[in-house]
Amino acid sequence: MFLCYNYFGDIMNPNTVNVLVLAYLGDNVYEYYVRKYLINKKIANVNELQANAVNYVSATNQARFLKKLIELNFFSEEELNIIKRARNHKSLSHPKNCDAITYKYATSLEAVLGYLELLENRKRIEEIMNNILGGNIC
Repeated sequence: MFLCYNYFGDIMNPNTVNVLVLAYLGDNVYEYYVRKYLINKKIANVNELQANAVNYVSATNQARFLKKLIELNFFSEEELNIIKRARNHKSLSHPKNCDAITYKYATSLEAVLGYLELLENRKRIEEIMNNILGGNIC
């Protein structure tokens, strides 16, 4: 398991890591799987890869994917707690291209992926990403 340490050198519990830190890590995890998925679709042009990535990485679409998974009761209670913490986190700003609620849902998806990455639970990450990408990750 990947261990997080605080300023004092003590091991941190992933449940207590700031949700924005989890989202920061989860953003990278999410982007990695989307890029891998698109490359596996044999898209060889970088501009085309970027244009296709927008269908997955925009806050609007991330929020839509998260809501769909919540409706399917896809998440464990532990994962839902991370999602709720991220959604309820006080934020003073959001991107101009989406409203604050949509941004909070997108951040929540990234936070749960970051949480799972800290736990090194790649199997669960792949289950989530397979659902989002239509079961087509390798």
